[in-house]
Amino acid sequence: MNLSWLYISLFILFILLLIILFTKLTIFINYYHHNDNDDLKIEFKVWGIVKYKLNVPLIKIDDNSPSLVIKGNTQMGEAPENQSETKAKQIVPDDVINNLKNVKEIIQHVVSMHVIVRKFMRKVSVKQFEWHSLVGVGDAAHTGMISGALWTLKGSILGIVSHYIKLKEMPNLSVTPHFQFTIIQTRLSCIFQFRIGH
Repeated sequence: MNLSWLYISLFILFILLLIILFTKLTIFINYYHHNDNDDLKIEFKVWGIVKYKLNVPLIKIDDNSPSLVIKGNTQMGEAPENQSETKAKQIVPDDVINNLKNVKEIIQHVVSMHVIVRKFMRKVSVKQFEWHSLVGVGDAAHTGMISGALWTLKGSILGIVSHYIKLKEMPNLSVTPHFQFTIIQTRLSCIFQFRIGH
């Protein structure tokens, strides 16, 4: 009798593991920049129910030191936003250098790391990719040059992304020049999806 319960438990665990492996993880990324204001929102969804939100409403350069100040909060599930935990973090150049060294060590120690990453990236699909920018420097000639450079940059980034990741829909890109005022505004919105088993 006890042995049959063990087999049933193992079978249920196996089925649950299979369900998890074939479950799709959806990542929503929204970034908005307007002059000195930045807002970054990342949301993870599984089965449309389980959610984890990361909100970074403030990204600025510190006035007193060569570092970035990031202030944000995280939220699990459907909890109200006022119950989310808010944290401020200062990123100094040494942190960036140390993190790059750690990444380099991982790449050197894992055999065929680039092959593993490429295989994984082929399994990732982009369901939505929108990137709209409004730019102006107060001078028509310079604004036109900057707009052309932005189009080139966006095209290059999109070419790299489409080489490694499957695009399910045509990306929606735009650069709108503003010839009268000085303004820098950009909004990036994308949805990534892949199976947890991958």
